[in-house]
Amino acid sequence: MYIVFLLLWILLNGQFTWEIFVFGLVIAGGMYAFTCRFLDYSIEKDVLLFRKLPYILAYILILIWEIIKSNMSAIRLALSFRREVEPVIVRFHTDLKSNAAKVALANSITLTPGTITVGLEGDELIVHALDVELVEGIEESVFVRMLRKMEQMDENVKKKKKGRGNWHE
Repeated sequence: MYIVFLLLWILLNGQFTWEIFVFGLVIAGGMYAFTCRFLDYSIEKDVLLFRKLPYILAYILILIWEIIKSNMSAIRLALSFRREVEPVIVRFHTDLKSNAAKVALANSITLTPGTITVGLEGDELIVHALDVELVEGIEESVFVRMLRKMEQMDENVKKKKKGRGNWHE
């Protein structure tokens, strides 16, 4: 997060000089200290985010690929004269635990053409699709599997942290 603050400082200044860089180091340090103190952020969360980075990048690439595939399916559906479109609303439960993962799943579904997340209530997602074919296997989609892996990383860190807490006591 510190590096993000520093890069944002340099970017918003519109130029790079050593004075701006040094002043940015101080400002970014102050902002980072503020976020750690008052916004429940920590160095451990930075490390976890860095470890998750390959998964996040893979998730973005998979999302782009799924958007392309859904575009092709929606185009095929729109241009098909032989088949009648069957719009459907599907409700399904997810076993994702964090709200962030559930929202990421809902947004990923909405970003893929032909589907839109109508509601997210607790563990239940309500999805509208242009056709039944577009929501086949949505409960165990590639998005759900990737988000589970990222949540598992969070749980492992919490277990280690809890274990260290008991060891020090």
